[in-house]
Amino acid sequence: MNLFIGIMEDAIRKQDMDYLKGIVRNLPDKPGVYQYLNAEGTVIYVGKAKNLKKRVASYFNKKHEPGKTRVLVSKIIDIRYIVVSTEEDALLLENNLIKKYKPRYNVLLKDDKTYPSICIPNEYFPRILKTRKIIKNGSTYFGPYSHLPSMYGVLNLISQLYPLRTCKHHLSPENIREGKFKLCLDYHIKKCAGPCIGLQSQDEYLENIAQIKEILKGNTKEVSRLLLKKMEDLAADMRFEEAQKVKEKYMLIENYRSKSEVVSTIFHNVDVFSIEEDEGAAFINYLHIANGAINQAFTFEYKKRMDETKEDLLALGIVEMRERYKSDSREIIIPFELGLELKDITFTIPQKGDKKKLLDLSRLNVKQYKADRMKQTEKLNPEQRTVRLLKEIQQELHLDRIPHQIECFDNSNISGSDAVAACVVFKQGKPSKKDYRKYNIKTVEGPDDYASMKEVVLRRYKRALEEESPLPDLILTDGGKGQMGVVKEALDELGISIPIGGLAKDRKHKTNELLYGFPPQTIGLKQGSPLFRLLEQIQNEVHRFAITFHRDKRSKRQTESALDKIKGIGEKTKTLLLQEFKSVKRIKEAPIEALIEKIGAAKAKIIKEGLNTDGSANSAD
Repeated sequence: MNLFIGIMEDAIRKQDMDYLKGIVRNLPDKPGVYQYLNAEGTVIYVGKAKNLKKRVASYFNKKHEPGKTRVLVSKIIDIRYIVVSTEEDALLLENNLIKKYKPRYNVLLKDDKTYPSICIPNEYFPRILKTRKIIKNGSTYFGPYSHLPSMYGVLNLISQLYPLRTCKHHLSPENIREGKFKLCLDYHIKKCAGPCIGLQSQDEYLENIAQIKEILKGNTKEVSRLLLKKMEDLAADMRFEEAQKVKEKYMLIENYRSKSEVVSTIFHNVDVFSIEEDEGAAFINYLHIANGAINQAFTFEYKKRMDETKEDLLALGIVEMRERYKSDSREIIIPFELGLELKDITFTIPQKGDKKKLLDLSRLNVKQYKADRMKQTEKLNPEQRTVRLLKEIQQELHLDRIPHQIECFDNSNISGSDAVAACVVFKQGKPSKKDYRKYNIKTVEGPDDYASMKEVVLRRYKRALEEESPLPDLILTDGGKGQMGVVKEALDELGISIPIGGLAKDRKHKTNELLYGFPPQTIGLKQGSPLFRLLEQIQNEVHRFAITFHRDKRSKRQTESALDKIKGIGEKTKTLLLQEFKSVKRIKEAPIEALIEKIGAAKAKIIKEGLNTDGSANSAD
């Protein structure tokens, strides 16, 4: 029965594919937008194309690797398309349709609506408000402001420059004429000019609002010029008190301009975009430059759904931001070639100069936004931080897979005596102490760290192969090129291949670089970064474990050399004596009465005779 159902499903799917390929054959060789629909008639994907026929055919004319694209194709039951005149039209239409249908397999704009905007309501005497809601009722909005200090800074400037009402009264001409309102405290402290009782005309009030709009657009230079002219005209008319008040406003706005992010004043009406990615998201920063100053700065996130390219994501982001901020800039600064043409728009990829500084500033903003997002995510899910660090190691070393299990080796000896080695194991970025192993060096005579390392690596992974234990994804050595070389020799003899890295230290015995590859190359890591601290932790841990084992062995040998060679004296007696007298030398020098008191006459006699044997005292010290 199950076999019959499977055969029927395959037959139906073949019919669907024949139908879809029929549509593809008849698609035009023109720019446009295509929509994929599932069995329920829901739009599950929207895409744009310079050539509809070629782009859509690419989904059906080849076998896709397991992943999101293959899943998408398996869900497609029907295709719709819209032909447009230009690639720019296709990009605009794609953006609108994605917002309209919110298809399951398209990128998702994670629009943080908590960012506030500044609103100038459609009122007879407009107020200046901050809001998180956009209502299309004729009001004017500026923002959203992702950097709140910037918003409060400009609001503070406006409050100092212009007396504006803050009351919620309906100040219609009729209500004002009928005397429905009374002056409030704001009037008496000179924060409002009293339009509620007719002390300020609408024309004068709206003149202030016009200047405020210019400030919010970033055109502070024009407002400053108007104030300077007004100040000079008043001074020429001998109206010095009024001129002084205008001068104070002029100085306020000039001070604000000097503190703003000002670039070369030759830049006016320019857009700047940059992008950063991680595995599941893309972050895009947008800056708008007017009169040499940044008057819009916004960073947003796209949640990836398919294998979207950086070029496609940035193009989509450019359309979204220019539409949102009503930008009419004729120049767009970008970090790389997009292969995109927009009518009357020049794309610039600067390599140096002021435009390059603007692009660098945009990159700085988007990188900071990405880092902040990651911190927020990692606070909610601490395991994600570990995964990110392991992925960073994978990327830095170009490993085939994430190093979920890392093993690190170190040797310890003094002039070849009591030679030992240690292996520590980190799983998912954390020490797995139950998997730590200690090794006594068996085949090496004298202080030969390389031979000792090779012996231990051979022993560890020969046993792992015999027991079919999981092998590590990455081996690290507490040392440089030489240690890495002998580890590779050992693995080659065993016929296994595991990536090998070396953690080298500086003269102060602190971790300072990671080596990788053959011949080994230095991998540049920022000291103090989370990734660097993880590697430093691994190196410090293996060194601690190895040196502790070596000290324990040396200490045990030193005590064994005298007491443990005396027949008839057990571990309990030895421990009792060492606790009381602290050393073998003091036990030998103690009067026999003191020993008898502790362990009895028979054992005291054996101890005294044993320690006075030739050579015993020297070896016990």
